[in-house]
Amino acid sequence: MASVPSLASTVQQRLADGLSAALPDAASADPLLRRSDRADFQANGILALAKQLKGNPRELATKVVEAIPANDVLKEIEVSGPGFLNITVTDAAIIDTLAARAADARLGVPFNASAGTTVIDYAQPNVAKEMHVGHLRSAVIGAAMVEILEFTGETVVRRHHIGDWGTQFGMLIQFLIEHPHELDHSSGAEVSGEEAMSNLNRLYKASRALFDSDEEFKTRARARVVDLQAGDEETLALWQRFVDESKIYFYSVFDKLDMDIRDGDVVGESGYNDMLVETCRILEESGVAVRSEGALCVFFDDVKGPDGNPTPLIVQKSDGGFGYAATDLSAIRDRVRNLKASSLLYVVDARQSLHFKMVFETARRAGWLNDEVKAVQLAFGTVLGKDGKPFKTREGETVRLVDLLDEAVDRATTVVREKAESFEQKTGKALLTETEIVENGQYVGIGAVKYADLSTSAARDYKFDLDQMVSLNGDTSVYLQYAYARIRSIFGNAGDRTPIAHPELELAPAERALGLHLDSFAETVADAAAEYAPHKLTAYLYQLASLFTTFYDHCPVIKPAPAQDIAENRLFLCDLAGRTLHQGMALLGIRTPERL
Repeated sequence: MASVPSLASTVQQRLADGLSAALPDAASADPLLRRSDRADFQANGILALAKQLKGNPRELATKVVEAIPANDVLKEIEVSGPGFLNITVTDAAIIDTLAARAADARLGVPFNASAGTTVIDYAQPNVAKEMHVGHLRSAVIGAAMVEILEFTGETVVRRHHIGDWGTQFGMLIQFLIEHPHELDHSSGAEVSGEEAMSNLNRLYKASRALFDSDEEFKTRARARVVDLQAGDEETLALWQRFVDESKIYFYSVFDKLDMDIRDGDVVGESGYNDMLVETCRILEESGVAVRSEGALCVFFDDVKGPDGNPTPLIVQKSDGGFGYAATDLSAIRDRVRNLKASSLLYVVDARQSLHFKMVFETARRAGWLNDEVKAVQLAFGTVLGKDGKPFKTREGETVRLVDLLDEAVDRATTVVREKAESFEQKTGKALLTETEIVENGQYVGIGAVKYADLSTSAARDYKFDLDQMVSLNGDTSVYLQYAYARIRSIFGNAGDRTPIAHPELELAPAERALGLHLDSFAETVADAAAEYAPHKLTAYLYQLASLFTTFYDHCPVIKPAPAQDIAENRLFLCDLAGRTLHQGMALLGIRTPERL
């Protein structure tokens, strides 16, 4: 189905027609339309135009209003203040536009006409290391951007750039050679993520202790790094065991997060090893990188250290080893050349911003990034504890991600159970089975964690407060999930009444407010995609749930029973609100249970 023009775009067009009729010289001027609390919309573009034309803004605004022919969309246009236009649309226009949205499976959200291919680099755990709270934001923000961009028609390639290479593997592999049963499993049954991580943790601690205390072992471990980098078969086979064991653990954590991580999308640092020498050769031969004290470096006029001397990006160390820069630049070459990316999106901690700024500028100088291919870091802030300091355990340790998710689910299950028991005490009827309580506890708990992350602008730090996250009131996912469940329960009690749009009816203020907000869903999704800003969608959905709650309180749908046509129109608004909440939450990776 063709996309549905929003009321805002229709009003914008009517104003533009009036502008060009009244002021032919200003045919291309932007009316600067926005939502307003004075009317449905306000346009203040005439102020800038009057300045340009050296005219009186109120007089120009009056001329424009007089030039707009009578139509079925604009109910009233009032010239206000120094030359603002306050615009009210007809009730029929609201319902007609919403009916067109409701008739479309995509709720009128258009495909982006200039969609391309975006490679999203997110969820980047390290092999043989526990995932902690610091890994949460990259995974959650990245997964939401995958869904939002795909929904707007972008071809999305997921990439999980796991830390699976480096000198620490010499120590781990050498220890496994000398203690060959350390990664064996206790039974033939499927290995849990906890067991896999327990094995890896134990082996890591033991090998680290030996490395620090035994000089001969340290020498053997360092020789093993050389074997690994040279591609020795036995060494690579043991390295692969660490990767495979770690994946069992990673996937169990991502499964808890209700995230779909596909094996083919996991391309770690090791995936670019074969390109590193060529990347360095191209950079050196083209003059983008130069040798400095034996290292291959790229210099920047605006990047200097505390001493005022330039701080280079080191692509190859003086001992011939390669750093993160060589891998990241090789990944850009691969993603542009082989994956045909038009956009590269890196969901990476803000503390790495300088590194990526230098990497992207180097890639531009090399010609791998240009006007047709852009790279953007979606930089995110730190997860803080309730005290506003980086989130740690009471002992000062980094918080394990799996512990945090389990606690969120436990807290949420308690909230769901208490609400269900309260309902049963009041009505004598069971609302949820035990299975549903447990399942909904997972959806609410994981939804709460994701929503708290996504409702804050990614660049900002945010406080991790589980009590607040699973609260039934306020800006939380639980509030939105309950709004959706309430909508579904309305339809359970609707009997033979069905949702039917009635544009001929006069709307109550709460119906108009809900309707106008529903109409801006497509624009919100487009903004969230274009600006890589999932928090814009989150804010929209919270406002939708709030407006629905006000509508539900002021406009009876089932009891006391309104007239048939009013009931049908209100059911129509309920249905579209429910579908919009469901679709919007799905784009954030959050489930909406039918009963809660």
